[in-house]
Amino acid sequence: MSEDIRAFHLNPFKTTEEMRASPLRLRLLIRPVCKPQTCWQPAVPFLRRGYAVSTLADRLLEMTGVITKDGSNKQVLDKLKVERERGITVKAQTATMFYTHEGKDYLLNLIDTPGHVDFSYEVSRSLAACQGTILLVDSSQGIQAQTVANFFLAFGEGLSVVPVLNKIDLPGADPEKVARQIHNAFELDVSSIRSISAKTGVGVPAILTDIVECLPAPVGNTDAPFRALLFDTWYDKYVGVVCLFAIKDGVLRKGERIVSAYSSLTYEVSDVGIMSPEQRPTQSLHAGQVGYVILGMKTTRDAQIGDTFYRERYPVEAFPGFQPAKSMVFAGLYPMQADETPKLQEALDRLTLNDASVSVVRETSVALGQGFRLGFLGTLHMDVFRERLQEEYDLPVINTAPTVPFMVRGTDGKEVTIRNPAEFPEADRSKVSAFLEPMVIGTLIFPEEYLGSMISLCGNHRGEQLDLTYIDDNRVLLKYKLPMAEVLTDFYDALKSRTSGYASFDYEECGYEESDLVKVNLLLNSKPVDALATIVHRSQAERVAKEWAKRLKDVMHKQLFDVVIQGAIGSKICARET
Repeated sequence: MSEDIRAFHLNPFKTTEEMRASPLRLRLLIRPVCKPQTCWQPAVPFLRRGYAVSTLADRLLEMTGVITKDGSNKQVLDKLKVERERGITVKAQTATMFYTHEGKDYLLNLIDTPGHVDFSYEVSRSLAACQGTILLVDSSQGIQAQTVANFFLAFGEGLSVVPVLNKIDLPGADPEKVARQIHNAFELDVSSIRSISAKTGVGVPAILTDIVECLPAPVGNTDAPFRALLFDTWYDKYVGVVCLFAIKDGVLRKGERIVSAYSSLTYEVSDVGIMSPEQRPTQSLHAGQVGYVILGMKTTRDAQIGDTFYRERYPVEAFPGFQPAKSMVFAGLYPMQADETPKLQEALDRLTLNDASVSVVRETSVALGQGFRLGFLGTLHMDVFRERLQEEYDLPVINTAPTVPFMVRGTDGKEVTIRNPAEFPEADRSKVSAFLEPMVIGTLIFPEEYLGSMISLCGNHRGEQLDLTYIDDNRVLLKYKLPMAEVLTDFYDALKSRTSGYASFDYEECGYEESDLVKVNLLLNSKPVDALATIVHRSQAERVAKEWAKRLKDVMHKQLFDVVIQGAIGSKICARET
């Protein structure tokens, strides 16, 4: 690899303050690495939106001979049923490609990452195994709020960025206008930006050239002691836990013994290989490569995402690992039948191995019995997880209403986090000095004609305006501070309906603020049902109580006697249905 390629590093901001002041972030990863005795090139993640990136991944896999070009390839890396049904990517997938450029052979490792903010943990883990990213922007729709979110993730890792305009074959495409948006928002050089159509393949070969010429090769020494980063895992019913390693130094061969820095347990390597895109066994994995490793792990608790592995008797400095995902939405999951609790426990263990951003805690409900309280990154994340539980493990479950984690500040200054409405201190309010709720900074991008409607929508959801920026002559970027609980309700649906689907929305957490919170209880014949309780702002308590009582009346089976449904705030009854 020539020095000019190694030295290439896109760094449009001089300081962290400049970086955070810029309006946008990104979403697609590729990691080049290569075969021994050939040129090593970095891993690249795709920063994506919808099916656009998965379609581009198909074309790249076809052009490098990984899959055959027979017209049947549609989102090859979207392997889950829920991904194909919903038209979104929820799980990062990797694939190794061989590419020859100017007489040199390169090994490129592509990681197809999700686009929605609820799956940002998948993106952040993938970035740790990469040296550069492709920023893919729809030339007919322009920059979206999700693009903003992921750009800072990539920049925070110090990755190089290659901007690309997609869907130039559409009648409404305006590449020049979108290129100006990218320059204004990201401060990236767009003088030689690529314009492609992932669907037809126009311009796609040039992307492979850019990956090789513009992205730095991985820094690693094959002669140094073996050191690898575990950044993904999944469960195979035949071999147990399968680990996905990014090899930072040294060489890993089949039959060697390696040690986990997290658990200090020693494992024998029973199989190694690359994903192309299915498992393809090899004799070894070298520094700079990404590949799967089977260690004979039989329990999911042994695999810790972000763990460092090294050769037995040759300890190395451990990687800092990943920041644990901070759950923003909590909901209870209960089996349909009480005797299915152990089966649900096993399914959750295996599914959380594949999705480390989900937190699981056992809980008991008076109405529903033994179950689990799970923490998710968002409501879409929760819905997808529940669908995967039913499709992959044939386990239909009862899902309680999602809630956000509130905090209670006592008169002694101590703060306690409340993840379940049952923990809300109703009885003794004298020991509570304040309630706090989580806040988020929402980024909205939409056409100018919807500005008044968007300001009204955010104001109705207790929002506080922070910034308003025009990213071009017609598109507006609006920033609002909003309560997380407001985002969970009908905010996103109202956003799409008010803008005819032309607006995009993304958010990031920004701490807690004091709020006037109350607990709304639902009573059946004067007996509270703990699974139906919820915590809301006092200004919305009566409306929520009336809506829930009415909805419960519609779904309950008719009885031969009156069933009184009441909504209560403390001892005050504010809604009633019979």
